[in-house]
Amino acid sequence: MAFFGLIGSRRHERAGFALYTTSVQAARDPLYFERLAVPDTLDGRFDLIGLFAALLIRRVRLLPAPGPALAQAVFDAMFADMDFSLREIGVAEMSVGRKMRQMWEAFHGRAMAYEAPLAAADAAALAEALARNVWRGAAPEGAAQALSRAALAQDRALAAQPLEQLRRGDAHFLPAAEALRDPAA
Repeated sequence: MAFFGLIGSRRHERAGFALYTTSVQAARDPLYFERLAVPDTLDGRFDLIGLFAALLIRRVRLLPAPGPALAQAVFDAMFADMDFSLREIGVAEMSVGRKMRQMWEAFHGRAMAYEAPLAAADAAALAEALARNVWRGAAPEGAAQALSRAALAQDRALAAQPLEQLRRGDAHFLPAAEALRDPAA
């Protein structure tokens, strides 16, 4: 019986990794670091990857089956990558578990902080949460608001993508230049 459970949990593994990879590529766009002064550090990169992964997980989690299973596959891919990255940068084997738990808690807290503002399309509340997390409360003037608008634009773009496309591991984020475009300009 356990064997069949294992098969079911791995069914969406390939699509989960593909979706996660797409979120990493979108989060690593240099414009977020250049225009918004997102710290180009391990923490800054983790925060942006976490934001984009949270947007993607949110989108697929809200879909009918296999949406929730696909969301779990994206989450699993993210933390498999984080585990690999920690080991690659030389974190001691005895510390990896503790670091992974800290990263999981940080990601979970951020995803929860972003959920209500995303659901309500509340740019001000999302900017406040982003300022607190991405810049540790010291965001350059206008940066958190710009990232909030970009995240809401990405959320809308993901919402327009059908389940079948996402199920194949095919998601599309807006280019950063488009997502960061100020509608008032």
